[in-house]
Amino acid sequence: MYHYTDCGLSNVWLKNGYNETNTPYGKAVSIDDADGLHNLLAIQLTEKKGRLTGKEFRFLRTLLCLSQQSTGQMQGLTEQAVSLWERTGKVPVQADAILRMLVLEKLIGDGKMGDIINRINTVERLVNQKIVATEHKKKWTSKAQSEKPELAIA
Repeated sequence: MYHYTDCGLSNVWLKNGYNETNTPYGKAVSIDDADGLHNLLAIQLTEKKGRLTGKEFRFLRTLLCLSQQSTGQMQGLTEQAVSLWERTGKVPVQADAILRMLVLEKLIGDGKMGDIINRINTVERLVNQKIVATEHKKKWTSKAQSEKPELAIA
């Protein structure tokens, strides 16, 4: 069995569905259908009794492609609050419930929540952009650029 910690969770063991290869740099492991595995883990976490741990919250948040900032803004809080929940494991009941609902909607719902999540991510990208104007032969053009390198504007 393979102890799969690369997903950020410490309690996941794979019985099969992975390949181990020896490389000059050590053992490498590839996961068959990693997206399917992550979706399965997410569903398991939504069904978990009790509150999510900080690691579980982070796993679900990143599965939804939500940043700490956008997760906090959805609830009128700061990204530091979300960071604190993830580091200490003290996730508020409301944040836990909202994240579980978002995950369930994305994975087994009708997709409308997915549109909302995409809109949240788009708004974050738009808020964190700068407009670069260029003049050439008395004509101005502009291009929006992300102020944060990790946020690419599609």
